[in-house]
Amino acid sequence: MILIKNIQTLDGELIDKVIESNEHCEIDGAGLILLPAAIDPHVHFRSPGQEYKENWISGAQACVHGGYTHVFDMPNNVPACSTAERLKDKVALIEQQLKEADIPLRYSLYFGADRKTLDQIPLVKDEIIGVKIFMGSSTGDLLMDKEEDLRKAFEICGKHDILVAVHAEDECMIKQRMHEFQDQKNFRVHSQIRSPEVAEKAVKQAISLAKEYGTRLYILHVSTINELNLIREAKQAGVKVYAEACPHHLFMTEEALDTLGAKAQMNPPLRSPEHQAALWQALHDGTIDCMGSDHAPHSLEEKSKPYGQAPSGVPNMDTNLPLLLNAYNEGRLSLARIVELTRTRAQQIFRLADNEDWTLVDLNRAQKVEETKLYTRCGWSPYAGWELKGWPAYTVLKGRVFKR
Repeated sequence: MILIKNIQTLDGELIDKVIESNEHCEIDGAGLILLPAAIDPHVHFRSPGQEYKENWISGAQACVHGGYTHVFDMPNNVPACSTAERLKDKVALIEQQLKEADIPLRYSLYFGADRKTLDQIPLVKDEIIGVKIFMGSSTGDLLMDKEEDLRKAFEICGKHDILVAVHAEDECMIKQRMHEFQDQKNFRVHSQIRSPEVAEKAVKQAISLAKEYGTRLYILHVSTINELNLIREAKQAGVKVYAEACPHHLFMTEEALDTLGAKAQMNPPLRSPEHQAALWQALHDGTIDCMGSDHAPHSLEEKSKPYGQAPSGVPNMDTNLPLLLNAYNEGRLSLARIVELTRTRAQQIFRLADNEDWTLVDLNRAQKVEETKLYTRCGWSPYAGWELKGWPAYTVLKGRVFKR
């Protein structure tokens, strides 16, 4: 049994919380707030194939110390998780690494849409959280940029009631703009090549296909005004569409590319303050359903390369919840909304059962993000040096207590 004494609930009540467990543990909860443990519907833990960036040992450690007990991992591995056999092998590898970590992390897996293996989707429908479609190129080789292939994928998923998650950037426009800006090598050009129009065109196409085939659609890392407008209109029209925001788009703008270079490069890219403000508005009006970290680590060596050679993606797992709690302390988000964004909406959208996982947070704890104290294997953060107020103190996962 785990006994948490004198802990404050989300409603402000002081209680003694009892959690069934094989462990016998008593925690003094004075000064802490009890929140449902967070779910991250968007991570890249890099196994198999790129464990030097991250694996499920370091990833699970970052989760439980960052307030998360359930993650959805993306399929752009090496090799890509796009066949039933590869999915089986990936599960075995994850189980092995979690056993080594001695962390019973909850996880769900996306299946990769590949034009050559779309017939595999019905075979794994009961083993996956959804199908991931890369409409624009990013890390890995799971690009689906042909209309006929996209139609087939949406049709299959609609027929079998499988959620489709899309990386919505139009590949044709990306290629055109790469040619247009080929002589520019500063990192700021990344936001011009992958412009707001690139995202808007892909979101419009994805919503149209979801409407036509009755497919549940989850739009990943929304970052622009017109995407949000399209999503609002679709929701109002009854399309089964959901939207995700990521911390980097909420807490950084494209100006960070001038100082951080590749450490602030991701797909889709950072935007102007105008788009950032629209994202915050969408958090408040319900257009954004979930917070996904898009935790996408790369090595420092890779990130030290010049523009055009450095990969896109930043680590977020260690800092995702502290960034949101800091926003609460600044009066920008309520705790209730944070719980919706990091737990309850994901449970509803992805049809997850409830559980007794909890995070105890210290809203008064202020500390800087120190790279030497990160759990992610890549060992760096775009938020290094930021002082954040509000950090997880304990996480309870399947009756196990993890102290930060």
